[in-house]
Amino acid sequence: MDSDQTILSVEGLTIERDKYILNKIDWTVQRGENWVILGPNGSGKTSLLKSLVGYFPPTTGTIRVLKKTYGQHNWNNLRLKIGLVSNSLQQRIEDTEPAVDVVVSGKYAQVNYWGRIFKKDRQKAINLMAQLSCEYLHDKTWLTCSQGEKQRLLIARAMMTNLEILILDEPCAGLDPIARERFLDSVDSLAKNQPELPIILVTHHVEEITPSFSHALILKDGSVISNGPFARSLSSKNFSEAFSTPLRLRRTGGRFQLSIPK
Repeated sequence: MDSDQTILSVEGLTIERDKYILNKIDWTVQRGENWVILGPNGSGKTSLLKSLVGYFPPTTGTIRVLKKTYGQHNWNNLRLKIGLVSNSLQQRIEDTEPAVDVVVSGKYAQVNYWGRIFKKDRQKAINLMAQLSCEYLHDKTWLTCSQGEKQRLLIARAMMTNLEILILDEPCAGLDPIARERFLDSVDSLAKNQPELPIILVTHHVEEITPSFSHALILKDGSVISNGPFARSLSSKNFSEAFSTPLRLRRTGGRFQLSIPK
C-alpha cells in the first residue's frame, strides 16, 4: 500500500512485445528522494519512462503516479504534472522560436505555441530561467542556444505547470565536459531550492550523479539488478553484473567514477 509520501510506484510491471522489455519491475519513489536510473543500452530505461507517462502500456502490473492508477484515470491530465526533458523534444522546436516563448509553451503543453502570451506568463518564464541561471537567453532564438542551454530551458518549460515530478532523460548527451558540469550544477541548485520536487535522472554515466541524488535503480535486460539508497544500490558488484564485465566503482568528493580493473 502506498503511503502519503509515495510519488510513484510500479508493482510487477511487465511489458512484453515478442520478448520481455520490462520484466516484473517493482519500484517506489517517496517524496524527498531524487533517483538515478542506470543501465546499459537495451536495459529498459526508456521503456520504463514511457510507461510512466502512459506512452507504453504494460502487459501486466500496476503503475501509480501521484496516487492515480494507470487505466483508471485520465493520463493526459496527469502528464501536465510530470515534466519529461528529453532530446526528442528538442528536435521538435522550431529554430526561430524565442527562448522565453519555448519556456512559456510548457504551460499549454504545446510545442511551438502560437497563442497569446500574457505578461505574467512571460515574467514567470523569466523567473524560472533565472532559477536555472539562463535568464540571459530570454531574447535569443532556439537555434542560437547551445545544447546545454536548451536543456536548461526545457527544465524551465516543464516547470511552467504545477510540476510534481521532473524526469531528465539522458540530458547530458551531446554536451562537452564544461557544458555538462554547468548543466549538472543547475540541476543541483534546483534540487536544493525545491527539495519537495522529486527528480529522476536517466543516464549511462555515474560521473553525472551529483550530491543532490540519493537513490538508484539499476536495470539489465528489463529486470532490476539493484534498487534503493546509494549505500545499498551503488556498488562495484551491481555494476559488474549490470554491464556483464568486471567494474570498479569509486566515490571521491561526492562524485562517482567507474573503471575497468587492470
